[in-house]
Amino acid sequence: MSDNALAEKIGELGQSLASIKEQVGNLGSDFTEKLKATGEVSAELKGKVDRALSDLGETVTRVRELEKAADREKEAAEHDPRDIGDIVVASEKFKATDVSGGWRGSIRVGMERADITSANTTVGAGRSAGTSLVPGARVPGIITPPNRQFTIRDLIAPGRTSSSSVEYVKETGFTNSAAPVAEGAQKPKSDLTFNLFTTPVRTVAHIFKASRQIMDDAPALASYINARGTYGLKFVEENQLLNGDGTGQNLHGILPQATAFAPAFTPAEETAIDRLRLAVLQVILAEYPASGFVLHPTDWAKIELTKDLGGNYIVGNAMSPMGPTLWGLPVAQTQAMTAGEFLTGAFNLGAQVFDRMDVEVLLSSENVDDFEKNMFTIRIEERLALAVYRPEAFVTGDVNPAP
Repeated sequence: MSDNALAEKIGELGQSLASIKEQVGNLGSDFTEKLKATGEVSAELKGKVDRALSDLGETVTRVRELEKAADREKEAAEHDPRDIGDIVVASEKFKATDVSGGWRGSIRVGMERADITSANTTVGAGRSAGTSLVPGARVPGIITPPNRQFTIRDLIAPGRTSSSSVEYVKETGFTNSAAPVAEGAQKPKSDLTFNLFTTPVRTVAHIFKASRQIMDDAPALASYINARGTYGLKFVEENQLLNGDGTGQNLHGILPQATAFAPAFTPAEETAIDRLRLAVLQVILAEYPASGFVLHPTDWAKIELTKDLGGNYIVGNAMSPMGPTLWGLPVAQTQAMTAGEFLTGAFNLGAQVFDRMDVEVLLSSENVDDFEKNMFTIRIEERLALAVYRPEAFVTGDVNPAP
């Protein structure tokens, strides 16, 4: 059947289909009214409805079959299956040539055929132009950038609060006049002074924007945003606990409050390992037991690779299953620490982190014009406070001795 005949037939069936749909609609209204009025429907009306629905189904099927036939004709026209001989014989130039007595010459056929390569093959109708016939292997999920391992919070004493700030009373002075006293003699008077300190609860937060469609079509994206958003909070939290300067909405971190490295003595041929031991001594002399070190990973690698004159590692042991330790204390490695600097101290006694609100993930479509644009706003936030009780319990300085 030619393209024109198919088009005419589809047009006729389309008109018939419209008429049948109208008939079904009218019968449906009669059916509903009869059923509502009397609670039953006559067999004659039921028969008419059944016949109309049957005609509707048959007509829809015939229209679809004709549409498929038209698609096949169109595809056949676009991708001519004839070989070159058929094309030559069918050409107007060949038909106008008398070949009864033999003929030699050339005929240019107006048809180009591209080479079949992986670059120009397509899957077919319904796919965008240039789609490869051989689709790529899709790796499931989303490839996530590497996540930093967080270590600072694990060193600090944990706590919780239900207020917007944390208050604590700290002893600021102690005059100790205790002494041996003779019988009946007046006892010496000592003195204590205190001060009230307050550390505010700070909020760490950010938002994401996502369309309703992408959240519906890719449900795994919601959990991915949740995980990445939470990681983003913890990334900032670690830096705040360590380096926050206390201005604006920043936490007042440990490093800005730590005591500067002031060794009790200077050993001969001082090394980085010596300096860290002297820093521990400084903490001990301040009457605190040091509980760990914080170093940049590069500085710790240099220390582990330090060798003696015989080429043997002093600290590092490639076969040891133990975690990084130095002078009996754990070493926390983090890139939040500036390379070339160290921090040591009584982390579990000198500071405490208070959680006011754990990480919370909220989703809303009523932010600004989100409802109109079919968008979602995803808010991820936490609230916490940091109290550095004893700055003298922490010591910081340069890892390597001055040249």
